[in-house]
Amino acid sequence: MTSIFQHALGAEFESLHPRMRERLSLCTAAGTGMIGHGVMDRIWRGRAFTTPFLRLGASRHILFPERGRNVPFTIENYPYLDSYGRETVSFVRTFELPNRRRRFDAQMVYEGGRIVDYLGTHQHLATDLDISVRPDGGFRIRSGEFRLAEGPLRAVVPQPIVGVASVDEWFDEASGLFRIEVAVVNGRFGPLFGYEGGFDAKFVDLRTGVSGAVKPLREKVLDR
Repeated sequence: MTSIFQHALGAEFESLHPRMRERLSLCTAAGTGMIGHGVMDRIWRGRAFTTPFLRLGASRHILFPERGRNVPFTIENYPYLDSYGRETVSFVRTFELPNRRRRFDAQMVYEGGRIVDYLGTHQHLATDLDISVRPDGGFRIRSGEFRLAEGPLRAVVPQPIVGVASVDEWFDEASGLFRIEVAVVNGRFGPLFGYEGGFDAKFVDLRTGVSGAVKPLREKVLDR
């Protein structure tokens, strides 16, 4: 039973903190998923001109323009086989902001020798992920180029337009929580969006299946 993260990290996987190994071992053969509940200490966005871009993303569950502090948070990681038969792990994040609920959806697939992150409700965007192990046994993810699929359009989105997304996650022994920091930064326009906080995790039996509520409305295979 090998997860997509074990494939991607290879021997490095054993360098993860034991709780991180447990978290990243999710696979369909094991029949186990993970739900995390916690609080994002801070959700931030860049300057005012980023708001239209973030609002557009929010319509497809990719980023959003609101800011907040101490925001209740849920993450749902469920392994399943998608309609193409690919081993997939959902990364569906829900933020309970004061006046509305926001989601940030992604589905991670191991293909072409690395993890590919398919974003949003219709998987319009995809990016290869570079994943590595931190000295404290956490992991660090950094996005590569973004590829776009909208109708007949297939294109690589220049990095100066979208920037780079980074994710750091580790297990904090003192609090007994998983800690996470996410940032999307553009080399020209600066910070665009991010959040940071902590959550606990419980593992759930998925032998009865995975709810369609965490799956995208459309699945894609994007050309490189």
